[in-house]
Amino acid sequence: MKIKEVADLVGISVRTLHHYDEIGLLTPDNTTESGYRIYSDENLETLQQILFFKELGFPLKKIKEIIDSPSFERSEALELQHRMLLEKRNRLDRMIETIRKTIKYSKGEINMSNKEKFEGFDFSNNPYEEEARIRWGDKAVDEANENVKKFTDFDKEQFNQIFINLASIRHLSPDSKEAQDGIDKWYQCLNKIGHYSYDAFKGLGQMYVDDERFTKNIDQFGQGLALFMRDAMAIYADNHQ
Repeated sequence: MKIKEVADLVGISVRTLHHYDEIGLLTPDNTTESGYRIYSDENLETLQQILFFKELGFPLKKIKEIIDSPSFERSEALELQHRMLLEKRNRLDRMIETIRKTIKYSKGEINMSNKEKFEGFDFSNNPYEEEARIRWGDKAVDEANENVKKFTDFDKEQFNQIFINLASIRHLSPDSKEAQDGIDKWYQCLNKIGHYSYDAFKGLGQMYVDDERFTKNIDQFGQGLALFMRDAMAIYADNHQ
């Protein structure tokens, strides 16, 4: 199929398909003498995988890593995506019901308890845990979950306070004493729930920028905080090697 035919079939733009080709995410198997991209059935299967992962919130960089992995199996990925989409649908169904009841509550038609107002919001389960299990194995994820369970309310408050403090100094140089002192507290805090080598700590900082989910969550404390932390964490790790 030509690129325009694929775009019309799937409901995405030709520009999007060009972008996927440019970043090496989806390169058509053939090109005609006149330069037209020709997509094979295998290309379309890969595109389906890309769009499933995209619907689940995976950034394109992460999708490329998964699909390019030597251990990637399409059937395994489909099973994973099926489970995750079912979980997403169930969560959305509960939230839709909460909105419906809240509309009635706002009109004075029903009463709602505080608990009912938050039905469907569930932050205890990580929707990307299955991704982690595929990439790092069950043992590593289970150990991390056990460590998180040991976190006390005081630890969580300390966790957030570090972000707040770092956000307040993000205008400073990442190698400043204030920045490095703040990052040291972050390193010590992280090692309460797991073991991070300096290389792993540096890699984690890079992920804060590469993975838009991390960036979005961290930048809630202050725009540009993820980038500041990445640079400060890299300097901290290099200085302690």
